[in-house]
Amino acid sequence: MAGESTFDVVSKVDKQEVANALNQSQKEIAQRYDFKGVGAEIDFSGEKILMKANSEERVKAVLDVFQSKLIKRGISLKSLDAGEPYASGKEYRLEASIKEGIAQDIAKKINKIIRDEAPKSVKSQIQGDELRVSSKSRDDLQATMAILKDFDEADLQFVNFRS
Repeated sequence: MAGESTFDVVSKVDKQEVANALNQSQKEIAQRYDFKGVGAEIDFSGEKILMKANSEERVKAVLDVFQSKLIKRGISLKSLDAGEPYASGKEYRLEASIKEGIAQDIAKKINKIIRDEAPKSVKSQIQGDELRVSSKSRDDLQATMAILKDFDEADLQFVNFRS
């Protein structure tokens, strides 16, 4: 009799790659002509990434630079949770954060997708900020992975594939 095969669905981001993307963004913003004299900057403030500039358009341009650096470093923009620009004194600010782990509401949506679309032998359960998916058939698990690759509300990775 074959045992159960399992894998975990997680949403993790390489913090070092985010820091590298932030450093590259800082260098580009410091050098680019269109950012001269507009007070444009980007920096970590605790867990948040804070972008500043003297106009709403400029602060959105700073965000664009940061997003392009994240993409080049292989980090999905689904992991970036950027707010809306807001005025703070004479400057505009925009706060963004990197989402890690699967939130409960998203985990429930993934569970529902697995129940509705995956082969019937596949079972899933929420374990903290990740999901454990199990089945007796490895083929069914691979079919489930293919279904979840299209999920667009979070950047998902599949780890700990065991048979």
